[in-house]
Amino acid sequence: MNDIATTEKLTTKDFTSDQEVRWCPGCGDYAILKGVRSSLAQMGVSRENTVFVSGIGCAARFPYYLSTYGFHTIHGRAAAIATGVKLANPELDIWVVSGDGDGLSIGGNHMLHLLRRNVDLQVLLFNNEIYGLTKGQYSPTSRVGTRSPSTPMGSVDTPLNAGSFALGSGARFVARTVDTLQKHMPGVLARAHEHKGASFVEIFQNCIVYNDGVFKHFTDKSVAADMQVHVEHGKPLIFGKDSEKGLRMKAGLAELEVVIIGENGITEDDILVHDEANKMLAMMLCSMDPPSFPVAIGVVYCNPTISYDAAVYAQIDAAKAKSADADLNTLLRQGHTWKV
Repeated sequence: MNDIATTEKLTTKDFTSDQEVRWCPGCGDYAILKGVRSSLAQMGVSRENTVFVSGIGCAARFPYYLSTYGFHTIHGRAAAIATGVKLANPELDIWVVSGDGDGLSIGGNHMLHLLRRNVDLQVLLFNNEIYGLTKGQYSPTSRVGTRSPSTPMGSVDTPLNAGSFALGSGARFVARTVDTLQKHMPGVLARAHEHKGASFVEIFQNCIVYNDGVFKHFTDKSVAADMQVHVEHGKPLIFGKDSEKGLRMKAGLAELEVVIIGENGITEDDILVHDEANKMLAMMLCSMDPPSFPVAIGVVYCNPTISYDAAVYAQIDAAKAKSADADLNTLLRQGHTWKV
C-alpha cells in the first residue's frame, strides 16, 4: 500500500488488497467485505489513516483483504489492542472486526470496557451464532437446542443478545444490519463512522457450513417484510408487505406490541415513532425476536457524549497547562533518584 496521502477520490478497488480471500464458498463474510469496501469508498476515507483490528476467527481475516493498515491480534483482544492504538494516535480511523465468539466470549470483558469507555472507533460484530473457524462449536449467541460438536444433544445455555449486551455495557451507538442487505449496510456503516465515540454494529451473518440458515426466519425474501422492522429516527415503526403492521406501547405497560393498522380503530397515529436517543426503547427493540415480533434493523440507539480518547487528551493538555516547561534531560541528570 502506498503510504503517501492523496486527495484523489478512491474507489472500491482501491480498498481491495492483493491477498486471496479464503473463506468457505457462500460465506456471508464475502458480502460484508463487499459492503465495507464500498462504504469506505463512499465515505471518502483515507487509506493511510484507516486501521482494521481483528481478533481470531473467520471474521478476523478481514484486515488482510483491505488495502489499509491492519492488525490481526489474538483471541478476544481486538478491543484492547484497538484502544491502545487509538490512544497512541487519536487521528487514526479504527475499525474493530470480531465474531460473536471472539468478541462476546473470551473477548467479552474487553468489549464491555471499550463500550463503557466510549473509545472513538467502530466495532463490527459478525454474528453467525456459531464458532466457524474451530469447526462449529456453539457460541455465546447460539440458541438453546443448538447441536454442535461441543453440544451433540443441544445447547442448554441461554444465548446472549449482542445488542442488549452493548446497551447494557454503556454503548452510545448500537445498530444492526444483515450481510445480504447490501443497500442497507453502507448507510449503517456511514452513521457508525460519523458517530464520535464507540459505535457497535451487529451484522447478522450466515455460516453456510456450520449454521446455515440460522437467520432465514427473518432474512429470507419470503418473510423479510413481515419479520424485519427497519428503524429510522423520527419515523413510525411500521413494517409488513403492505406496511400494514406497526409497533406501539401496550396501554399502561412498558412493553411493545404488534398491531394491524386499520383494525380495531388503529391508525398510523397510534404507531410508536422511533427515537434513537431513547435507551429504554432501544432495549425493547433489541430484545424483539420472531415469530411474535420482527427483528429491529438499523440504528437502534444513538446518544453521543465525549469519547474516552478525547477526555484523556483533554486531561493531558490540562496537566501540561498547569506545569512549567519541563526538561527531561535535566531531570535524568540531576542525581541518582528523582521525585515525580
